[in-house]
Amino acid sequence: MSELFIVVGLKAKVGKEDELRRDLSALVEPSRNEDGNIRYDLFEDQNEPGRFVFVEEWSSIEARTRHHEHGPHIEHFHANGVSNVDKTEFAHLLKRVA
Repeated sequence: MSELFIVVGLKAKVGKEDELRRDLSALVEPSRNEDGNIRYDLFEDQNEPGRFVFVEEWSSIEARTRHHEHGPHIEHFHANGVSNVDKTEFAHLLKRVA
């Protein structure tokens, strides 16, 4: 297995910043408790509220795939909370260089 690092940037719809903050925050603890999760942190831009960044580290691509495709909390977000997202600004799958 090789570790996987991910950073994802999401921008809230205007007026939906608080709702998206709540919905994204609800994903953190269940994701941290998943098999294969090493790190799962949510950040918000200090200068632009409503711009969120996830920093994730997984033990393998398989663990991250299980999380993203089968996690009930992720499924709930996609069914309910994603409507507060204006756009995904970036999603990078990274490998450690040094």
